[in-house]
Amino acid sequence: MEFSSKLLENAVYEVSQLPGIGKRTALRLVLHLLRQPEAQTKNLALALQNLRSEIKFCKKCHNISDTELCEICANPKRDTSLVCVVEDIRDVMAIESTGQYRGVYHVLGGKISPMDGVGPSDLNIATLIEKAKTGEIKEIIFALSSTMEGDTTNFYIFKQLEPYAVITSTIARGIAVGDELEYADEVTLGRSILNRIPFENSLKSEQ
Repeated sequence: MEFSSKLLENAVYEVSQLPGIGKRTALRLVLHLLRQPEAQTKNLALALQNLRSEIKFCKKCHNISDTELCEICANPKRDTSLVCVVEDIRDVMAIESTGQYRGVYHVLGGKISPMDGVGPSDLNIATLIEKAKTGEIKEIIFALSSTMEGDTTNFYIFKQLEPYAVITSTIARGIAVGDELEYADEVTLGRSILNRIPFENSLKSEQ
């Protein structure tokens, strides 16, 4: 792809680094921005800059937040004894959209994946175990995607939690095996949360 401007080429290259964006799509997006009022492009650049410099992670659940405590953890109406373990903020948003869950979350920041060089120490697992040690948590719901990496992560955390008096459950398999949680429709996901099953039962069904 030949460019008449180095500035244009650099902009296209940076946009093409985004997931799912190829060079042609990046070019189309950059040219679109050039056609918009300059203020609109500046607002976009400022929003991204502020996102990187000012975003925080909730000190309790690791969710993305504007403050030290996210709105969910700071809400006194949420049941803090019920913790839903998810991969990232997209899953929090998906579950919240169902309106069926009133507990809190624990965001791992990924899944165990040896092929990608991601081990337990790379995720927010240790802080979850520390929460379990306090005795304040009654139930932990595993809500990771039903992939090999998700199941591996669930099992690892399950084994780490065995010494503690915590009920472990997993969302019902209304979510197809291999599906990512964020793409499930709200009704199916809501029912999967409500109809969760003991984690031990999910292990038996896989054997």
